[in-house]
Amino acid sequence: MEGRRVLQLLCLTFALISTTLPSLQGLTVSPSRSQFLKTDSVSLSCEEDGWTIWRKTSREQRSSCEDGWGEPAGSSCRISYMVTRDSGVYWCESREGAAGSSINITVADTVVLQSPVLPVMEGQDVTLGCRTSAPSTLSAEFFKDGVSIGTESTGHMTLRHVSRSAEGLYRCSFRGVGESPPSWISVSGDSVPVSMATAGEVQASRGLDEDSDDAMAAVSTEHHF
Repeated sequence: MEGRRVLQLLCLTFALISTTLPSLQGLTVSPSRSQFLKTDSVSLSCEEDGWTIWRKTSREQRSSCEDGWGEPAGSSCRISYMVTRDSGVYWCESREGAAGSSINITVADTVVLQSPVLPVMEGQDVTLGCRTSAPSTLSAEFFKDGVSIGTESTGHMTLRHVSRSAEGLYRCSFRGVGESPPSWISVSGDSVPVSMATAGEVQASRGLDEDSDDAMAAVSTEHHF
């Protein structure tokens, strides 16, 4: 029941974003992913000059990169050494207080799922990667909505020519090492894509309101949805 409630909340969030925020300024993340391992670095930048990077985490209310958690440079911000408390919702904001579309970033201890940080269009190929900070030669297993969709010795899986049915919560795991946090992948057939976020964004946003590359060989296996 809890998993179904999370999915319903995610769908509602994406529907609201797609209908109310189609023209807001976007946030660019480099490297382009939403999950990072501890000690990774990330660069964030706004599409529009003069906008500032803001965030909201479980340990703090909204704050800007200039408040000391990153290295600001114009409309960009760099976090050179990430820790788990850097997990949160990040967005761009103008001097007048207008907020752009947001991206949830999750920092994990051991295993992360590498998936597109932006929505994907119908018909595109989507490559998922599973990455771990622990020494491991094990195959990575991938899951969609809690169901295994395959095991890959390369640590990468490619979903070919995705359709709307490919939308869902994805995660990966290495047996005996651990599993990644889940990430929601959204598929759009429109010219203006809906937003994508991790499942933690909905859960974190509720909790917050209440105060609360190591490169792998990229050999792909085809999977059709």
